[in-house]
Amino acid sequence: MTARIIDGKALAREVEAQARARSEALASRPGGRRPGLAVVLVGEDPASCVYVKNKTRACERAGVISTEYRLPADTTEKELLELIEKLNNDPAVDGILVQLPLPKQINPDAVILSISPEKDVDGFHMLSAGALLTGRRDRGYRPCTPAGVMKLIEASGVNPEGLEAVVIGRSNIVGKPQAVMLLDAHATVTVVHSRTTNLADITRRADILVCAAGRPKMVKGDMVKPGAVVIDVGIHRDENGKLCGDVDQASVEPVAGALTPVPGGVGPMTIAMLIDNTVLAAERHLA
Repeated sequence: MTARIIDGKALAREVEAQARARSEALASRPGGRRPGLAVVLVGEDPASCVYVKNKTRACERAGVISTEYRLPADTTEKELLELIEKLNNDPAVDGILVQLPLPKQINPDAVILSISPEKDVDGFHMLSAGALLTGRRDRGYRPCTPAGVMKLIEASGVNPEGLEAVVIGRSNIVGKPQAVMLLDAHATVTVVHSRTTNLADITRRADILVCAAGRPKMVKGDMVKPGAVVIDVGIHRDENGKLCGDVDQASVEPVAGALTPVPGGVGPMTIAMLIDNTVLAAERHLA
C-alpha cells in the first residue's frame, strides 16, 4: 500500500475560487464592496514575513483587499492595541489578522481579545471558541487550521461519521478545536499529548490521525493503522534544513491510506480558510 497524497495546494485554489465568486457578488451589489482584510505584522520574523506574503497573494487570487500594517519589533502593547481599535472601527475592514508570534513585550491574549469578535477571522477570540463548542455556526469563526484539516479529510473521500479519530496535540489553536470539529462530524475522538501513556497504542486505533504535536517526524509508520487518513499539521526544518512535518513521511506513506504532504498540505488550506472567513465576515457585515 502507498498512501494517496492529498493535494492541499489544489484544494486551496478551489476554496479561493469559491471565495472570489462570493467577493465579486458582494462588490456587484448596489453600494457593495470587496471584502477587506487588515494584516498586522510586528517585527521581522522571517517565517512570519513569508506567511504574510503568502496570505497577501491568496487575497489577490480571491478578490479580497488586503492591507498590511508593518510595525517595528519594539512596538509597545499599547501602540498595537490602539491600531487594533482603529481597525475595529473601520467599516472597510471585515477581518483583522495579527500575525503570531508577537515580541515578548506584547501579551498575545490581550491582543486576541482586543479584536472585535465580528472581525476575528483567525477564530481565536473567546466568542469564536464558545460558538464552536456550542455549535453556533451563526456566531464567531472557525479557527483556520482545524477548518482546513476538515476540508482535507473530506477531500480524502473519508466520512468521519462513526470512525475513530485521534488528535495529537491539545493547543487552543489546533488540537482542542480540531477535536470539537471532528465530534461535530460524528467521529469518536481521542486527544493525546505529551503526557499520554501508551501513545502509539492509541494512534494505531485511529481511522483518522491528525498530527499537531509540534515535534518533527514524531509519528512513525508503526504508530499508524493501515489505511488510515493521516493529516500532518506540523512544519519544521530537519537536520538538513529541509521542510518536514510531525509525520515521518518515509515510514508512514507505505502504511497510510491518505496523507497530507509538508509542504503543500495543511499550510495552503490554513490560508484558504482565512480567506473564506474574511469573505464570510464581509457577507455578515453587508447583510
